[in-house]
Amino acid sequence: MQKIRSGTIAALLLGSVASPLPVAAAPPVAAAIREAALQDSIAWDFTESLTTEVGPRPAGTPQEARARDWAVAKLKSLGFSNVRAEPYSMPVWVRGHDEARIVSPFPQHLALAALGNSASTPAKGIEGEAVYFPTLADLQAAPDGSLKGKIAFVSHAMTATQDGSSYSHFGATRRQGPSVASRKGAAAILIRSIGTDQHRLPHSGVQMWADGVKPIPAAALSTVDADQLIRVMSRGQPVRLHLTLTSRMLKDQPSGNVIAELPGADPAAGIVLAACHIDSWDQGTGAIDDASGCGIITAAALHAAKAGSLRRTIRILMAGAEEVGGDGGRAYFATHGSERHVVAMESDFGADRVWRVDFKLPATYAAVSNRISNALAPLGIAPSRIAAGGGSDIEPLVKAGVPVVDLQQDGTRYFDIHHTADDTLGKVDRAQLQQNVAAWAVTLHEFATTTESLANK
Repeated sequence: MQKIRSGTIAALLLGSVASPLPVAAAPPVAAAIREAALQDSIAWDFTESLTTEVGPRPAGTPQEARARDWAVAKLKSLGFSNVRAEPYSMPVWVRGHDEARIVSPFPQHLALAALGNSASTPAKGIEGEAVYFPTLADLQAAPDGSLKGKIAFVSHAMTATQDGSSYSHFGATRRQGPSVASRKGAAAILIRSIGTDQHRLPHSGVQMWADGVKPIPAAALSTVDADQLIRVMSRGQPVRLHLTLTSRMLKDQPSGNVIAELPGADPAAGIVLAACHIDSWDQGTGAIDDASGCGIITAAALHAAKAGSLRRTIRILMAGAEEVGGDGGRAYFATHGSERHVVAMESDFGADRVWRVDFKLPATYAAVSNRISNALAPLGIAPSRIAAGGGSDIEPLVKAGVPVVDLQQDGTRYFDIHHTADDTLGKVDRAQLQQNVAAWAVTLHEFATTTESLANK
């Protein structure tokens, strides 16, 4: 790795080293914010209360509506202003009964979960011969029509990485595999869960049908059941499966976002947006995905405001319906996209410690990014040369050119838990949660209080 002199950090992050900035010590206020945030209890209390008093919060369901009501009341009680829910409607997929078993040659049950937008089998299920494809590419290479009446099974095992980068590649099996299998004539598809654990807990998740594709039943096997099915099929005998996945699609169901603010003294100076998502999958209680993210940004905003008067408004966005395709982020952009956002940030990768900060900022933000880098360093967080990309709740804003900062969390164990019944409060580490709050608090404070104009165009 090329060594980089500390004085050029900000310039490198902003795409130029022509005029490197001197590195100044972070102001004393940053140290005070870090110290307070590292003792924070708000984020834990928020996460514990949401997962206990509401529990799972599937998009567009009465449980998600309860979460919005809960969040509005909670944010008001914490002292936020302009707290409200902003409703929209959407189609909603509802899980029914998920069951699978090997009929022959070695009868046994398999642990699985239907994928979002899966078609339904008849109530009595379907039966068919399983056809194994080690990777998505192998399924794509199968001749059209070759899977008529059969059940495709795709493995494509994912491995753990600190930055979660393997999810994009291996997740294509879930996102695209069902449409590919339908085009090949399959009666249904099973995939290995997009996860890195060795537990008998299937990972759910959404997939979107390609235009013109007939929906078919689609589900994810737990990683250990996928391995078991591979071993059964390796015996060289035809394998028949019985699959029952009952589900429903409902039209025009209510969902919505929750908005709250800590107002700044200068409305013309712009908005600092901190985002998370309030919905979750239905199997666990959505503690790491994403109750903890909502707890982090809520606590951090309060710590930032306590450190002194804000010039810019810190706005909290708790988006609805992120898990099923980012409906909340699009709804927010439709309503607020024309407002002046000086930066957008999102917490949606669990609650393990932040280890890296990525920037995608215009040159006018160079001094700010330099001060943020120095304020984060005592927390063990280093700036990278990778451009920030944001997440689905702020994606429309980022595409429109709003500057973005990513506080990258350690994702080594994230996909052990992601979208499973194991996504529960016990997986949240209090000390690492507090480190997240500290990182977010110093970053939000810098953007909300700096006297620079932060012209983002």
